[in-house]
Amino acid sequence: MIDQNTINAIIKSYDLENISIGALGSHSALDIADGAKDEGFRTVIVCQEGRAKPYLFYKRIVDEVIVLKRFSDITKPEVQKQLKARNTVFVPHRSFTTYVDYDSIERVFEVPIFGNRWMLRSEERGAPLNQYHILEHAGIKFPRVFKSAEEIDRPVIVKVHEARRKIERAFFMATSPKDYYMKVKERVEKGIISEEDLAAAKIEELVIGTYFNFNYFYSPILNRVEFLGIDRRLQTDLFDYVTLPARQQLEINIPLQNIEIGHTPATIRESMLEKVLEAGERFVEASKRLFPPGIIGPFALQSAVTKDLEIVVYDVSPRVPGSPIISTTSPYSKYLFGQNVSTGRRIAMEVKEAIRAGRLGDVVT
Repeated sequence: MIDQNTINAIIKSYDLENISIGALGSHSALDIADGAKDEGFRTVIVCQEGRAKPYLFYKRIVDEVIVLKRFSDITKPEVQKQLKARNTVFVPHRSFTTYVDYDSIERVFEVPIFGNRWMLRSEERGAPLNQYHILEHAGIKFPRVFKSAEEIDRPVIVKVHEARRKIERAFFMATSPKDYYMKVKERVEKGIISEEDLAAAKIEELVIGTYFNFNYFYSPILNRVEFLGIDRRLQTDLFDYVTLPARQQLEINIPLQNIEIGHTPATIRESMLEKVLEAGERFVEASKRLFPPGIIGPFALQSAVTKDLEIVVYDVSPRVPGSPIISTTSPYSKYLFGQNVSTGRRIAMEVKEAIRAGRLGDVVT
């Protein structure tokens, strides 16, 4: 197990005047790199063969690309050596925790990670200590979780991964046990999901409301919770299917999926901001109790706001949420900083201030 003493020793060996910000070449790497360049850092992106073109194309923000056969090769000693030689502070996002297993992140990957590496696993609903536990300790409402399909007595969403592409979601909705089993049979027969993946799936109450992804940042250096902005997700093939006339939807009659493919900006009415801010603060305090030292840097609470103006959090991102749209559209970061600040830039700002204050060890693990 990597402990903080290990990381502190590595930081001590770093040239703090030549820090690089690093990320895996996927998900939100461009946002991370762009924000790092805004704050004057060098950037290094670790790519997989066949997926490096965007990072070679945007040369203004990506100083160096390391191409590996597989993303998971990033934990190999020779790759870690390259990253440490570049004084790299590595920023995790969802692709990092998808392509690199948690045991390797926690026990093998000795590159300093911006954020709390021991909290990344909590994103998985099947983890012993997961996002449900954090929300419960924080007193934040989340959807009811059903133990089995036989309990279904209201609309639910079944959260399961695709059979062929494990990083993609094959979520579907059901309204009764009969409806559930009918949709499972159809999806298994079509190869969309497998019985094995279904065994690990979670059945959650479908919260009816308007969906918002609330993007936050906790700064250990300033000891404050910041609200950076809101995005909404574009999902295929659900999102634009619903724009078809009802007659056409019935004629097509295909099993729909919820694969996130993009983002749109959003704002929320000001009378709701107190609840939004309080949710972020309560989450941070709960994370400190359950995962010392708690959340560091960016996180998101994916939520539904009901007609009773209640916030219900249905998913947690304990790392870079992947919402690049807020860099140009969020009024909330401008209210705070006087300019639009992306998640990537906010990370770089924190790293810069931590270095200046001699506290880099407080923002990396």
